[in-house]
Amino acid sequence: MRACPLRLLLSLTVLALASTAALAQPQPPTAALVGTVTDADTGEPLIGVNVFIANSMTGTATDAEGRYELTRVPVGALRLFVSMIGFEQVAIDTLLREPRVYTIDVQLRPEVLELGEVTVEAKGDPRWKERLERFTKLFIGETPNARETVIVNPEVLDFANRGGEFIALASEPLVIENRALGYRIRYFLREFKALPTRTQYDGEPLFEEMEAESPEQQAAWEARRREAFIGSFRHFLLALLAGQTEAQGFLTFSRPAADGTAASAGPLGGGNPVAGNQRFPLDPKTLLQPGASRAEYTLDFQGFVEVVFQGELEDEAYLEWIGEGRRRPRFQTSMIRLERGPTTVDYKGDVLDPYGVTLFRYWAFERVADEVPREYRPGR
Repeated sequence: MRACPLRLLLSLTVLALASTAALAQPQPPTAALVGTVTDADTGEPLIGVNVFIANSMTGTATDAEGRYELTRVPVGALRLFVSMIGFEQVAIDTLLREPRVYTIDVQLRPEVLELGEVTVEAKGDPRWKERLERFTKLFIGETPNARETVIVNPEVLDFANRGGEFIALASEPLVIENRALGYRIRYFLREFKALPTRTQYDGEPLFEEMEAESPEQQAAWEARRREAFIGSFRHFLLALLAGQTEAQGFLTFSRPAADGTAASAGPLGGGNPVAGNQRFPLDPKTLLQPGASRAEYTLDFQGFVEVVFQGELEDEAYLEWIGEGRRRPRFQTSMIRLERGPTTVDYKGDVLDPYGVTLFRYWAFERVADEVPREYRPGR
């Protein structure tokens, strides 16, 4: 694809920014989640357990009797995440179909850490700082927003090597300050491993809005949050649900999977998962089918779907990331693949199984520093 003229790019960007208001959903009905968290071995209630909705700003801790309560939870798809140091973390994917009180009790098992044949590079190792820098690039990202995002408590991290894998271990939740978007994030990292051609991590963030020092800073945060949303996977899903992919600047293509493709099983893949240049125009309406209720849809396709966003060009850092730093930027191009077959998407653009869709290319390049919480809505 040839690089676009600047005037065309600007007009498409303005169109996308203006038209996202059409994607804004009315305030959805809400439900409540209540329950008790206990020790699976003893049955005793656990105090101070973190219980929250993944990728959101909704969370709490269990009380002296091990109870928790989450209120004003929008109905639809969500992941309930339960975590406490010394116990195995639990993630429960569920779909709230109606506005009522749901009871979800959770049992946590004591954690037994088994690393196998690994060499841990602890903080006393002179290479630890080098490994931290590598982890930060792979996890936080290398976008402009990543340059203003810091891990406040890097001392909870240790690193290991197992064969050709680079592994990161976190003894406590990572505390991350995204000073570009104005969020403080507690990231509960479950797994992180990187190979030369792919990065895979599994974990859940809990967002908190930072307090702006001035109205100007708050306005800047709002603008950059919107920029982070524009062209994102969530933006694409909302446009798909609204039947507005083309109006929002997205073009979709079918790409056959090539033999020998090296793609990761997890939320992120790599730079280019498909060999060759074969692609075919794809009607986006074929990607969604009716679900179990009026508020649910099934995302289903074969092979890879390529998504071209015409509202923004690739960042120079992305070209370096994929090893094409010498060519001119093109439209942002991403790919998705279903890992576990058809997956459920609710009316808010939330995927029931967050790890059922693997992201490649530009959507894999934009990592933690470019994430906004699930509460974020265009037009707010």
